[in-house]
Amino acid sequence: MSSGGNARLTQCYQETVLIIDDDPWLLRLVEYNLEEAGYRALTVEDGLAGLRRFFECKPDLVVLDITMPGMDGWMALQRIREVSDVPIIMLTAQAQQKDIIKGFELGADDYMVKPFEVRELLARIRAKLRRTETGQRATRENVEYGDGFLSINLAERRVVRDGRPLRLTKTEFDLLSELVRAAPRVATYRSLLENVWGFEYTDEIDYVRVYIWHLRRKIEPDPSNPTYIVNEQGVGYRFEKQVD
Repeated sequence: MSSGGNARLTQCYQETVLIIDDDPWLLRLVEYNLEEAGYRALTVEDGLAGLRRFFECKPDLVVLDITMPGMDGWMALQRIREVSDVPIIMLTAQAQQKDIIKGFELGADDYMVKPFEVRELLARIRAKLRRTETGQRATRENVEYGDGFLSINLAERRVVRDGRPLRLTKTEFDLLSELVRAAPRVATYRSLLENVWGFEYTDEIDYVRVYIWHLRRKIEPDPSNPTYIVNEQGVGYRFEKQVD
């Protein structure tokens, strides 16, 4: 089940999911269910080996534990985010709010707490892969916004703040894209959750709030007094275009 113990893992496929976790039973369970659902599963039992396998095979999605021998999931997450926007689902027993927030801050797209339902994990994997494909199509639209401080080009997936290119995670960029495309209308919580995370997430309003907070820290001149991403209380958020 580890990176060196299964000859089937020497090839890489389309729709490949890499699971990095030090629990052999969990790896067998998730691998079996993923393959039953039509995916190819790569399973690795520690963070460093998982990172090597990631660079080797460039999977379409990563499921990542936190507490592992050697390199832990936090470090593996940061290393992956340095080079890739691949969807990452944290799957861990660490359930405190500070851990969930840390996962999102480091660039995770989703966070599931053990014990978990396999069907829910599969649903979230399907949603992430579907949103990735949809987002790639959507950002081909020639939508641009620019003022003297902030510049956004959706087709090129480029955001510049005060003359400096910004590095946004995939989820942050997809969320900003939805806001820009909706402007001047309000993007509701429900529409943001469906279009960025998937219909399986329509009750997870905290996801939107956490990511809006991160976006404001990156694009706003004063995140505590936002001028671009404005809250419409109880409804959602509006992207306000600024006049030079």
